[in-house]
Amino acid sequence: MTSLDMPVVRGSAADRVDALAVSDATTYAGWFACLADPTRVRLLHQVATRPAGITVGELAELVGIGQPTVSHHIRKLAEVGFVRVHKEHTSTVVVVNPACCTGLPHAADAVMGVLTPLPCCPDNLPADVSVRAMTDDDWDDVRRIYAEGIATGNATFATEVPDRESLDAQWLPDHRWIAEIDGAIAGWAASSPVSARECYRGVAENSVYVTEGMRGRGVGKALLHKQVIAADEAGLWMLQTSIFPENRASIALHHSAGYRTVGLRDRIAQRDGVWRDTVFLERRSPVN
Repeated sequence: MTSLDMPVVRGSAADRVDALAVSDATTYAGWFACLADPTRVRLLHQVATRPAGITVGELAELVGIGQPTVSHHIRKLAEVGFVRVHKEHTSTVVVVNPACCTGLPHAADAVMGVLTPLPCCPDNLPADVSVRAMTDDDWDDVRRIYAEGIATGNATFATEVPDRESLDAQWLPDHRWIAEIDGAIAGWAASSPVSARECYRGVAENSVYVTEGMRGRGVGKALLHKQVIAADEAGLWMLQTSIFPENRASIALHHSAGYRTVGLRDRIAQRDGVWRDTVFLERRSPVN
């Protein structure tokens, strides 16, 4: 058990009752068992924050324990593939295995069941929610619902609703959607290019907002389903989004649509003078 290659969470309907294979569970258990010792966690942190490598002697000094003890724990970390060890003259140098940086978050997602098989999406969409393309007549409702999202404090870093011209310039023309219930606008979704560079032409950032009185009725699920399917059909190969960790409902919604958690962006920006983290998620199209 020395590899950090990512096991695949199986996706057929027959497998979903027990999607985590025994071999994968055994591998993850070995990783977690290795990290059950707080000294190893501290050592791995020190190594991971020095990508060029660090000697056993330097680790011993930083952590405040003897070199023989450090060497013992480093051997355990190396056995599961978290670190690599080599000699430079008379010193033993430890470097992090780059796969560890994505392997550990992936393992946690797999164990917690948040890695949804592609393609999108749940088939239990609400029958009373219809989704259509956004039109010019929808702008007042779009901006009203945007304001409701801002008011929650957990939807966006924005503190004021952008004007129509700014949103119109920002969003991809063919990736704007309106959800309705009984003829009333219940929410909207839009996608924005992440870069003007040609190499990123198939990468977009998504937004989904639901009006306050219609949350919890599957509006976001219906919007995200439409958004993802349309993106696949249009040749967008990657959708990404950043969500406040406190907005667990939105994170779960995106996981259900095939997004995976890439990582936590610590103190990425301020909102109302307070530093906030975001969870960064992405979804790779299965057809592009």
